[in-house]
Amino acid sequence: MKKTLSLGLALVWPVLLAGAFGQTRGGGQTRDAVPTLSDSLQEVVVTGTGTQHLLKDAPVQTEVITAKMLKNYGGRSIEDILSGLTSSFAFNEDDMGSQMQLNGLGNDYILILIDGKRIHGDVGGQNDLSLIDPQNIEKIEIVKGAASALYGSDAIAGVINIITKKHNEGLLIENSTRGGSYGDLRQHNGLGLAIGRVKSYTNFHLQHSDGWQNTATEDPHQTERLIEDSRNMTVNRYTNWQVSERLTYEPFKGLELYADGSTYWKRIYRPSGKYAAVDVKTYDLEYRNQSLAAGAKWNHGLTREKTDAITLDVNWDRHAYYYYYTAITLTDGYDPKGNFTPYYPYFPDDEELQSDQRRTMAHLKGIFSLPGNHRLSGGLEWRYDYLKAPMRVADGKATDHTEALYLQDEWRCPLNATTAVSLTPGLRLNHNGQFGYRFTPKVSAMLTLGENIRLRATWSQGFKTPTPKEQHYRYVRYMNATYLYLGNEYLKPQTSNYYALSGEWNWQGLNVTVTGYLNKLDNMIALVTIPNTQAPAEYIVKYDPVKTRQYQNMEEAETKGIDLSLRYRLGREWMFGGSYSYLDTDAKKYDTTHERLVDVVIDGTAHHKGSWFATWNHAFSPKYTMGVGLYGRMSSTRYYQINGNGKGYQTWRLSTSHEFPVARKWLFGLEAGIDNIFNYCDRTYHGLHLGTTTPGRTVYGKLTVRFAQGKKLKITNNMSNSKSNNNEED
Repeated sequence: MKKTLSLGLALVWPVLLAGAFGQTRGGGQTRDAVPTLSDSLQEVVVTGTGTQHLLKDAPVQTEVITAKMLKNYGGRSIEDILSGLTSSFAFNEDDMGSQMQLNGLGNDYILILIDGKRIHGDVGGQNDLSLIDPQNIEKIEIVKGAASALYGSDAIAGVINIITKKHNEGLLIENSTRGGSYGDLRQHNGLGLAIGRVKSYTNFHLQHSDGWQNTATEDPHQTERLIEDSRNMTVNRYTNWQVSERLTYEPFKGLELYADGSTYWKRIYRPSGKYAAVDVKTYDLEYRNQSLAAGAKWNHGLTREKTDAITLDVNWDRHAYYYYYTAITLTDGYDPKGNFTPYYPYFPDDEELQSDQRRTMAHLKGIFSLPGNHRLSGGLEWRYDYLKAPMRVADGKATDHTEALYLQDEWRCPLNATTAVSLTPGLRLNHNGQFGYRFTPKVSAMLTLGENIRLRATWSQGFKTPTPKEQHYRYVRYMNATYLYLGNEYLKPQTSNYYALSGEWNWQGLNVTVTGYLNKLDNMIALVTIPNTQAPAEYIVKYDPVKTRQYQNMEEAETKGIDLSLRYRLGREWMFGGSYSYLDTDAKKYDTTHERLVDVVIDGTAHHKGSWFATWNHAFSPKYTMGVGLYGRMSSTRYYQINGNGKGYQTWRLSTSHEFPVARKWLFGLEAGIDNIFNYCDRTYHGLHLGTTTPGRTVYGKLTVRFAQGKKLKITNNMSNSKSNNNEED
């Protein structure tokens, strides 16, 4: 405790000194050290419409986590960043992924993009967000609500677009190493080259944690006796790494060709205990991802706008999930010839494939500015999904394919010098190999009243077909008790109607945004507990499950709530802000046993969530800049159908950043902080839901070293002059 307080004082004392001397010392440097709030409204965003807009002029409400916010916060992961800097998200990380939720709807309804392209990495229905390197993020754009008209399936709850940094330096070498409590290690290395018309950026990132255990007590309702020395971890030890490469070539001005690829590996290490029915583990979990992509962007010059372009993207992604055995195990499996064998013996270091998911996509898109303040965008998409899962899917494999055509028009009508109306209608025609054709429309409108007030309204439909997993899944989970999970071949596509009304007010450094929304879903797919008598008899006889859960369509479901966001800049150095999210959900399912509609909880629902922050940035001299941030977040009780509810909680965080530019090409950076200052830890019995998985108070530190030569390197035919020509000054 004393060591932690001493570290906290060491981090805070420069702030106290700045309060006394900050107005006189280095005053000339502070004036332009930090962007103003109005500068943040000049951020260019693309996610809401797929076209470029200034944030203040975007017709679709967009929330932005800027580069400055990311730097001040110093998050260890994308989950940490989103939950700490916006109140709309909730996470409950486990071995199967992030368990992310946005405004009442889970990961399956949230589309995650990296530079506008879909992330691929499904883990038990959850995306593995450790595929994203936080060190390489420039900013994050969040659009809430159904966006299927523009992005197709999955975009019912909203869209998260991770915008990566653009590396245009002639030579860039960067290293970032972060270490923290419980063996937490985050390593980032980047190498960028720009030679003539060719650019290359190679990125490596590694993540490791020793994991932690909040309690050694198992849920007594699911065990035959009270167990207080279980080895089950709250978060298991894990290691993952990824190497990615991006090449671009500009044959002439206005045309860019690119190719990129990545490979990813992850192992989750699971300790084995002494209680056979509770904590004995005979295998670890292993994941391997590969991706390849190529495409082109042509700023065609056919219209007056330089941002108008035609793009073509083709990508292939693979995600494979294995059991990596650590002890001799007799279980259902396949011999080397592919024959199914009950009680097949697996030995240490053997692997058993659980799922191999592959996706191929092609996307052609065009943007054209037309007379009369119209901008037309449209495109064609093709997608093919392949799933091989011998132990988890009936018949061992499943496929699906989708084609789509979409159009969108953006129209802006100035009413006078300070007032304007914007209207953005869109329509998508979707064709799925199993479920046929479906139209998905949307319309967004914005009224601009002077420089300070903007009113936005949106109605949009969502559409999502059942995934191969939801249709064909079969899985037995042994954890305290036996649970049987089943797919459902009779699922119907999900549809939604999303309504939102928001107001934004800007005045003398203050920005306030209030949004009310209603998302009504028909045929929502969710895991529902069913009587064992409704499950296939052979599964009940074989596994004797305590509970059986199956993917089923709800009769109806809706989420509704209010989001409030406030930011205020005091002078050039202080920034205060916060957000609050109120959520209410309602879902109904037809109970075939009692022939009536019954209310069903949407898992993970919390009625109240909030986050708040205060940051201070000061340039003491041209060679030293410091930032300090204090952050808090809270959540009320989270509700679940089974395994108890998650407790409400509140946590606080202190972070500091220090930059030391050296000469004109070198930059050294230090970051340090304390997370969960007041040492809150949820010690609910293992096997039940937690409000938060934090282990309590943790500390971290990070060192960054960056070398950047600003201008592109030149190609010369005179080898004797290559040294001088390839080392230009900034």
